Amino acid sequence: MHIIQLTSLNQPGVEVYSTLTETQLRNKLHPEQGIFIAESPKVIRVALEAGFTPLSLLCEERHITGDAADIIAQCGDITVYTGERELLTRLTGYTLTRGVLCAMRRPHPRSVEEVCKGATRVCVINGVVDTTNIGAIFRSAAALGIDAVLLTPNSCDPLNRRSVRVSMGSVFLVPWTWIDNPIEQLAQLGFSTVAMALTKQSVTIDSPLLQALPRLAIIMGTEGDGLPRDVVEAADYVARIPMQHGVDSLNVAAASAIAFWQLRKR
Repeated sequence: MHIIQLTSLNQPGVEVYSTLTETQLRNKLHPEQGIFIAESPKVIRVALEAGFTPLSLLCEERHITGDAADIIAQCGDITVYTGERELLTRLTGYTLTRGVLCAMRRPHPRSVEEVCKGATRVCVINGVVDTTNIGAIFRSAAALGIDAVLLTPNSCDPLNRRSVRVSMGSVFLVPWTWIDNPIEQLAQLGFSTVAMALTKQSVTIDSPLLQALPRLAIIMGTEGDGLPRDVVEAADYVARIPMQHGVDSLNVAAASAIAFWQLRKR
């Protein structure tokens, strides 16, 4: 462990916590060099247990022998940047809710075939850009038996700092990857697809027909407009959540939790 006491916002090495944007951290040109930020001791522990590689830590000084002590011991010979809370707030631009951040190496991209191998229930996230919703969907997926998550390129990155925090580390527990043509690619892998949408042709999610399908991909759409028409029309099935009092839709994170539970493999 190498401890560096911060006295300035310009300390070399802390750029990953301050000036680099999420896009720069992701490093699309060189994915093997990409970085993400895990926030809070609990989330960092989940990432470490899942095999992710830590690069450095940023924490308040009191956490070195407190909440972060076991994490530092597990991380081995890495640099720990520390300082007063006010300085760290100025550095990162926000107050650290749990006082600890960890820069970690992004995993190597995985193929759709690899992620879906052996899966019976997967979720497709189509065009969801709200980081909070992405994190919440992953948390529900982990808790309710979804084997993998596939995201279209116009969706938010699951390793966005806020998505990671909201998921409570569930993004490290559920296999995921990007997918360009969900319906076509999943059909080739033997999956039936069900689009969550309100149409005249939709069935309710408690339909025995859906529950009996051996391999099923549940497609969730954007927060506002839902799924594109071409996706709905191309899916094998269209399903809706029965609702009352004239309510026509739910937040995508809430809807995903209901769909995952109802359509889980029996």
